[in-house]
Amino acid sequence: MDDAFLPPAVTPDDAQLAAVAETVASIVKAGTAAGRMPAIYLGHGAPPLVDDALWVAQLEAWARALPRPRAILVVSAHWEAAPPTLGATRTATPLIYDFYGFPERYYRAVYAAPGAPDLAAQVRSLLEPLGPVAEQPARGLDHGAYVPLLVMYPDADVPVLQLSLPSLDPWRLLEMGTALRPLRDEGVLVMGSGFMTHGLPFLREFRTDAEPPAWSSEFDAWVAEALARRDMDGLAGYRGVPSARYAHPTADHFVPLFVTLGAGGDAEVATPIDGYWLGLSKRSIQVA
Repeated sequence: MDDAFLPPAVTPDDAQLAAVAETVASIVKAGTAAGRMPAIYLGHGAPPLVDDALWVAQLEAWARALPRPRAILVVSAHWEAAPPTLGATRTATPLIYDFYGFPERYYRAVYAAPGAPDLAAQVRSLLEPLGPVAEQPARGLDHGAYVPLLVMYPDADVPVLQLSLPSLDPWRLLEMGTALRPLRDEGVLVMGSGFMTHGLPFLREFRTDAEPPAWSSEFDAWVAEALARRDMDGLAGYRGVPSARYAHPTADHFVPLFVTLGAGGDAEVATPIDGYWLGLSKRSIQVA
């Protein structure tokens, strides 16, 4: 699959990348409340994300503009387990190479982030009023967690904990995110990781700068408007949007958004990253 994702016809030059980074940083700083970490939802793409110059510039700028987190709690599209389950908390959290057919170099990625046992205890105490919380001590970070972190915090010096998606129901995930909201006051970055449109089976070409199909751009525009209105009923009922059947043939890459929205509360939504990759929406948000 070496040529599975064809590079853009025109690669941004250094000046363009610097301008993009400056724009992202200004959006992030304006959308960050003093003394509190925002909650974020980002598109994690695929392992080749780390080779995409534009996306790297955007993610690096986002991380630099954020307050430095004490720890990171990730809810990724790639781990569904009920009840909510805590992953590995050991020193040097292991990785899961949960993809196939890519060049060998992507299976040699290393991200030896410190474990976060104290954060795991906090998460358990916050979630137990909602029901049981499980642990899977050998479960490492999947690519929905470590791929963006390789770019955002490449020194792997921030403790990371992964928490499973216990349900695909938006309201349950919103409730879970709300329970986790106090972590933000203690410097914890709550991160939902998915992709704003994820209709891979319906793509006709795999060029990174491909024009978005109508279903991708239509769903992206609908989400942007619903977020601007904070229309939680509408967002939770996303299956009623005609383009959703193509944008999200499965729910897993969309619903981490609700963990972020729950953790974010009623604060303003900022959009540090938008646009498309493979014709899929990269829209990524933070709620302060």
